[in-house]
Amino acid sequence: MGRLMLLDTASLYFRAYFGVPDSVKAPDGTPVNAVRGLLEFIDRLVKDHRPDALVACMDADWRPQWRVDLIPSYKAHRVAEEREVGPDEEVVPDTLSPQVPVIEDVLDALGIARVGVKGYEADDVIGTFTARATGPVDIVTGDRDLYQLVDDARGVRVLYPIKGVASLQLTDEAWLREKYGVDGRGYADLATLRGDPSDGLPGVPGIGEKTAAKLLTEFGDLAGIMAAVDDPKAKLTPSQRKRLDESRPYVAVAPTVVKVADDVPLPDVDTTLPKTPRDPAALEKLATRWGLGGSLKRLLTTLDT
Repeated sequence: MGRLMLLDTASLYFRAYFGVPDSVKAPDGTPVNAVRGLLEFIDRLVKDHRPDALVACMDADWRPQWRVDLIPSYKAHRVAEEREVGPDEEVVPDTLSPQVPVIEDVLDALGIARVGVKGYEADDVIGTFTARATGPVDIVTGDRDLYQLVDDARGVRVLYPIKGVASLQLTDEAWLREKYGVDGRGYADLATLRGDPSDGLPGVPGIGEKTAAKLLTEFGDLAGIMAAVDDPKAKLTPSQRKRLDESRPYVAVAPTVVKVADDVPLPDVDTTLPKTPRDPAALEKLATRWGLGGSLKRLLTTLDT
């Protein structure tokens, strides 16, 4: 029943990579800015928010085929190389890719639960953990897609990093309504209508964020808006009616792509926040090999208090 913290791990280590100078290196000169930056992030998050359980959620498949089958443009601009078997290769900075296995090894040695599920993104893992949670949930992500999970009644909020993780935007339903005019459940419909170029989602032409929010306020949800297209008495402009009508094929499939899955087959893991490392010997080797120094020591001290 304690507080569960879910990390959108890739989102955070990307931020660490770009936020920490690449002059931060291992003894052999290999950049470890993403590794050390992520450890600093986790240290600050645990120190400031004191979760009882913590899961580093991973992208086992950053561009699942079931989403691509519905909308072929989904994240297409981020494909570095297409593969016949397994996930396509994502465009990732050359000096970041080698740091990801190090991050995974360090998390495992620490005993921080790390979960990725074949065929799903980290968002979906987060969505399923959230759906199953019996207590409050803090989702730490730089991805606004996860705003759809915000639910005041269940104590689900998003902590969105503004600068590092020292400055976090606490996203609850009041903040969403003020910013977007919708609650958590309405955010997925807004995102569907608006689209998202960063994910290759076209949206409905001519329906931007403000118009989408107004339509959702007027008609309740996406289904209500599309029903209004067929109702000549509904308060839609001729342009809106035409564009929505022409976008029916997109609207029919986009909600499935946009919606975070909540039925991922999660493995049975111990999510309890560790007080001591699971594998001290392995952690010591990693600390020496990669020069993790003060970043790791501070996190270990925080976990033990």
